[in-house]
Amino acid sequence: MASTTNVTEFIITGLFQDAQVQRVCFVFFLPVYLATLVGNGLIVLTVSVSDSLRSPMYFFLGYLSLVEICYSSTVVPKFIADLLVKMKTISFKGCLAQIFFFHFFGVAEILLLTVMAYDRYVAICKPLYYTVIMSRPVCYRLVTGSWLGGFFHSIIQILITIPLPFCGPNVIDHYFCDLHPLFKTACTDTFMVGIIMFVNSGLFSVFSFLFLVCSYVIILVSLRNHSAEGRRKALSTCASHITVVLLFFGPAIFLYLRPSSTYTEDKLVAVFYTVITPMLNPIIYTLRNAEVKMAMRKLWGKSVNFMVK
Repeated sequence: MASTTNVTEFIITGLFQDAQVQRVCFVFFLPVYLATLVGNGLIVLTVSVSDSLRSPMYFFLGYLSLVEICYSSTVVPKFIADLLVKMKTISFKGCLAQIFFFHFFGVAEILLLTVMAYDRYVAICKPLYYTVIMSRPVCYRLVTGSWLGGFFHSIIQILITIPLPFCGPNVIDHYFCDLHPLFKTACTDTFMVGIIMFVNSGLFSVFSFLFLVCSYVIILVSLRNHSAEGRRKALSTCASHITVVLLFFGPAIFLYLRPSSTYTEDKLVAVFYTVITPMLNPIIYTLRNAEVKMAMRKLWGKSVNFMVK
């Protein structure tokens, strides 16, 4: 199908229409985004410079935090800036770019969470072979595979979107460009495109989630053969991972397993996984991890000593 797009930019309706409510949202969401940058950035820095955090688990955690920064930054800065303006617009190319990077980093995060589950499985179920199986070259290949998986997923999303004709109206009923609300503006039937998106996003999220659930069930069952201290430490680590998995996959499955249609509650669900969840992840990982907290204290102490000198 040849594209007959006449639209050069889209009008975004935003999260709320009331100007006063938008200002309140700005005051609330700006500190949340800054906390996302600081929290995840601190984890990236701590993992990079701390000798005590050289295990594969922290290697993957550092990359997960980096992805969280990029993932949130594809949407949140413009969303926050748009809260202060009456007319919210985005160019057609800008819309496609936002969709590409949003799905790129989102799928990269899903695959990283899967890799982290595999890392915990090897560490707990096959401890004698852990250093061999999860060698540093293997870790780099797994991270590279996560980035490549996100890239190919996003390419598919863009390839099914570009041929669609957009001839008006050019109003996207959302606060950022995503596939569901964008398809509503296409002047053609998007049923088949919606099916492709359902497979590429919805089923991918479900199968990834089921794989993660099965992995952690196997891990938890295997903990019966460990000592009480070993079970406590493993459960603490797995609890953090499982919490992050539930926070990330719940909204994704809710949105992408449904037909291509825009619902009012979609915006509120999207706020949770684009703004709130990236801010919560550093808190979840650091509060339950003594090694990360200790490394952060040492880093803070070195920084203070350096400034005093």
